[in-house]
Amino acid sequence: MSNPLMKKNPLMSLWLSHANRAFAVGSNLWRAEIRRQQRAAMAETNRLLAAFWTDALKKPRTRSRKKAKP
Repeated sequence: MSNPLMKKNPLMSLWLSHANRAFAVGSNLWRAEIRRQQRAAMAETNRLLAAFWTDALKKPRTRSRKKAKP
C-alpha cells in the first residue's frame, strides 16, 4: 500500500522550481552588488594609500614671506 502523501505533486514541483529560479537570480544580483562594493572599497583604499605615501615623499612647501609695506 503506497502512502498518498509521498506521491509526486506536479503543482508543488512547478512552484518549487520557479521559486528556486527566482532565488538564484536574486542571489546572483546580491553577490554581484557585494563584489562591486568590495572593488570600490579596495580602489578607494589604494588611492588613499598612494596619496599618503606620495605626499610623504614630497618636500615640504616653504612659505613665501610677505614684503613689509613702508
